Amino acid sequence: MEIRPILSALMRNKTGPILVAIQVAISLAILANALHIVNVRQGVMARPTGIAHEEDVIHVQINNLKTSDEFNEILAEQKRQRDVLRAVPGVVSVAQTNQTPISRSGWNSGIAADRKQQKVTTGASYYFTPDSLVKTWGLKLVEGRDFAPTEVIDVDERKSNETPKIVIITQALAKKLWPDATSYVGKPIYLGTGDDADELRVIGVTEAMQSTGGEVGERGEMSTMVPMRLITSPRAMYTLRAEPGQRDRVMKEVEEALQKSANNQAVVRAKTMEQDRNDRYRADKGLAWMLITVSVLLMLVTASGIVGMASLWVIQRRKQIGVRRALGAKKVDILRYFITENLMITSAGVAAGLLSALALNQLLVSKLEMARLPADYLLGGAAIFLALGVAAVYGPAWRAASISPATATRGV
Repeated sequence: MEIRPILSALMRNKTGPILVAIQVAISLAILANALHIVNVRQGVMARPTGIAHEEDVIHVQINNLKTSDEFNEILAEQKRQRDVLRAVPGVVSVAQTNQTPISRSGWNSGIAADRKQQKVTTGASYYFTPDSLVKTWGLKLVEGRDFAPTEVIDVDERKSNETPKIVIITQALAKKLWPDATSYVGKPIYLGTGDDADELRVIGVTEAMQSTGGEVGERGEMSTMVPMRLITSPRAMYTLRAEPGQRDRVMKEVEEALQKSANNQAVVRAKTMEQDRNDRYRADKGLAWMLITVSVLLMLVTASGIVGMASLWVIQRRKQIGVRRALGAKKVDILRYFITENLMITSAGVAAGLLSALALNQLLVSKLEMARLPADYLLGGAAIFLALGVAAVYGPAWRAASISPATATRGV
């Protein structure tokens, strides 16, 4: 088929093809970047926290209303609460803690590799526990060891600012502090900088343990853990692991056991890791669904534009098509003509859309620190709109090819 006649016909009526090409270009630019953002967000939401089998982990916060503010009484009560939790059938392990990964709030500290630094190397979540979070959360130690019970210190924050002298850190934090090192056990880290910075010695390195904020990027992997029970009030938090498949039952019985133990003089709140993950990534899920919806609507609008333009051209060229059919043109020739014409328009829009997609991505990279748009999304988007163009024009093109020469040429 000759391309020149088709191009000549398009040049005589530029407005419609130009508008459709612009529509394709805008839709492709938005679609490619939207799908890229959705994929990036899906990757963020799927990041492992470091906790093994999250579906079996429960967090419990308790505020005992009848306990006095005396340090020794609070300490004894918290130890008793831990024993109550361990006695619940189906509980595999219990650890007291101050916070949990991706809970969106908690303790953080600036970390430095040298107290003489002008500023800290990075911020990191500051977990403390008198038990074994390594065991309860199933954290994987890639180097070193877990805390020993004799290394735990009990601190009354109202009277003391004592800190432990040992720490377990994440592998990401270790590499951030000592980029060229291959072993990290025994190295010192500092909480802050200057002469007053507390020094802690690394005794273990975990493969992963996300921060409380679960930030995007390396900051979300920066965490420290120390052997300490810090008492500030009759409030306490525990994290526990249930036997596989027993989480919901265990969570209910844990709440009942703690209430019974406190003679219903306690406020108990239990939460699953699944709930924490859903809360942390609710906005990301909302953004992903919004972008998917916008992308689908754009494709529908683009397809509607192509169908409308092609249908109008069939009406306008009805007699021309009839003449061609009377002169021997077959249905497939008419069909091929309209499809080729639409492919030329769509291809022009796709070419402009690819450039627009790159420009939009560059803006997102510079303003929002988004990742670069991979070529796969450009090629995939181009293929989608080319296929969409063919599919959208096929119906009007088939109706054009089915026009009877006698009917179309009547009155010529």
